[in-house]
Amino acid sequence: MKALVMHGKGDLRYEDVSDAKIEQDEDIIVKMNLCGICGSDLHLFQGKTPSARPVYCIGHEAVGEVVETGRAISSLRVGDRVMLSAATGCGACRPCLSGEIKRCERAPAEVYGIGGPLEGCQAEAIRVPVGEFNTTRIPEGLTDEQAVLLTDNVPTAYAACVGAQVGPGRSVAVIGLGPIGLMAVELALVMGASVVYAIDPIEDRRERARKLGAVALPPDNLVDIIAEMTSGRMIDSVIEAVGGTNTVDLALSLVGTGRNLNVLGVDSNLDFRIPIMACVRGITIRASMMTEVSRYWGELVPMMQSGRIRPERLITTTAALRDGLNTYERCLERSGDVLKVMMKP
Repeated sequence: MKALVMHGKGDLRYEDVSDAKIEQDEDIIVKMNLCGICGSDLHLFQGKTPSARPVYCIGHEAVGEVVETGRAISSLRVGDRVMLSAATGCGACRPCLSGEIKRCERAPAEVYGIGGPLEGCQAEAIRVPVGEFNTTRIPEGLTDEQAVLLTDNVPTAYAACVGAQVGPGRSVAVIGLGPIGLMAVELALVMGASVVYAIDPIEDRRERARKLGAVALPPDNLVDIIAEMTSGRMIDSVIEAVGGTNTVDLALSLVGTGRNLNVLGVDSNLDFRIPIMACVRGITIRASMMTEVSRYWGELVPMMQSGRIRPERLITTTAALRDGLNTYERCLERSGDVLKVMMKP
């Protein structure tokens, strides 16, 4: 079968790989119908995030059709349309069954396509371990495009909102208006935020946030501007969706006394200090890398089915898997007309 394979920094190849096959009785094989490029994939492509192996299939967002099942599979059938959880658990221990797969008692949670044991989803077919736990049938009324966003992006944005304690009457700032940042803006408004400040240097992305209902601002002189706009109270819930040292420092300067910051975007070059005044002011700092995706499906699926959130509007590009290298390079241009990118086999 064909797949996108990383061979080192900037070296992404569309090439033949071994067919996905059943390895354990609980496995299923899914023929990929649509997959997405995530910001963390771009970090791997740029060499900002280390991988355990030098050569591996990349990607962790996909939907598709079940084409083979292991002997222990009883609830899924060949032909079922399913969406994958980007991170996988054993599905049998108490933490996994409560949605906390990062606390799995049998093995560390795994993510597709980051150079670990699981090969990636940007391939014609995918082996899914413990398939009945780590996938679900695509819910009624959802398109493949919407379902792909539920495999990582929307749950990640939602987890950041939850971690920052976004809620009715709270002021919110989202720093970084890539796809997940913009999804966090939309979710914060749906969750009852009184105002959402959307921050990014790219005007086209700020305009998208304005259309969602946010107050869009460039990062220049931002601390003084926010201090004036909030009469010195600053922000209740700050979400950092870039993963840069400077943007984390900016986020720390925007959080109000006794309020909350969630650091969403990260890479291996992140290096920041918590200022003493953040400690004095009692700021709570959380991080939400590697989202426990399936934990949030029960809350997010109805939002999408009802149209309360429409993150599929952020899909700007659909390309062929064979054009993967060019597509990754386009993503890195950070132009306003390329946001969420999908690929088909």
